Amino acid sequence: MAQTQTSPAGTTGAPPRWADPEKFLRRLEWTVIRRLDGLLQGDYRTLLRGFGIDLADLREYQSHDDVRYIDWNVTARLQTPYVREFHEDREVNAWFLLDLSASLNFGSQHVRKRELSAEFVGVLARLLTRHGNRVGAVLYGGTGVGTSTGARGDATPVSRDEPGGGQSTDVIPARVGRRQVLHLLDRMLRTGEPGEAQAPAHAPAGERRAHATGFGQETDLSVLLAHAQKVMKRRSVVFVVSDFISTPGWGKALALLARRHEIVAVRLYDPLECELPDLGFVTMQDAESGEQLFVDTHDRGFRKRFVQAAQRREAELRDALSQAGVDCLELATDDGVGEALLRFTQLRKRRSQLAAGAGSLRRAFAR
Repeated sequence: MAQTQTSPAGTTGAPPRWADPEKFLRRLEWTVIRRLDGLLQGDYRTLLRGFGIDLADLREYQSHDDVRYIDWNVTARLQTPYVREFHEDREVNAWFLLDLSASLNFGSQHVRKRELSAEFVGVLARLLTRHGNRVGAVLYGGTGVGTSTGARGDATPVSRDEPGGGQSTDVIPARVGRRQVLHLLDRMLRTGEPGEAQAPAHAPAGERRAHATGFGQETDLSVLLAHAQKVMKRRSVVFVVSDFISTPGWGKALALLARRHEIVAVRLYDPLECELPDLGFVTMQDAESGEQLFVDTHDRGFRKRFVQAAQRREAELRDALSQAGVDCLELATDDGVGEALLRFTQLRKRRSQLAAGAGSLRRAFAR
């Protein structure tokens, strides 16, 4: 069973503030992307660590060369220092694996996790396409029709698969350009919203109600990850964007995906999911089953148990990502996407430099 998504009554299911993908992307370009592109100055590729680098040649070491690129095996064999030269593949295939299930409709303030996901995808996809890279997506959690209105109003067919349980996966093939980003944002807008599609008239009442409300559809991230494994033929950099509220067991599928692709987990969360304040009597609702509980948050014992449950989920998530060897970018609904991306890029850059320096020292002492 999916973990329970908690919320005070009235904070979920609000209509999106970004109904027009063109206006939404234009706002991101002016407020986030332009500033972020200048600050990163090409360091956005740090997000793609270890991707697109091929060994081109070996040559003798020269005084200006970086000692980190010395090939110690060849050096020991020939008794002359040799360095490795690399060819960097400038064209990157980037994929967004997007969990758009009902739990993303939650937000304790003015921004839902669904909007936060769209902001992250819009910013990063535009940064990538501006440098000539291709972006695609696998969307999980929708019940709508298999077409999308493109940037010019044309209907674009989308590959769709029904993995079971009412949840579908849509595939947007990797392409370049601003129009591709608009197409992606449009699909995110149309996928997973309550009432997105109507069940057939002859369907049971429970199924029609599930389509109208989005309830009764449990999230299983392993389905999304397994489907992406089939879709992505070329080695790619992959961003798994989710709140990771799912049935357990998805860690194995993530580890399998990470064997071939460069994976970054993007975890969406709201501060209210980690610690519940004293709000008095509130209605708490499971975002996927629709089950409701009326609770008294004045009770300190209840709030303590809530925090402990959140900490257990956090520990399980960290453990699954660690076992898969996947880095995690944390995005909170009260945080800015640009600032979070900068922090994450700088962290990976420092970690890469430290790892390279430690590796050089180990090789030097091994001699």
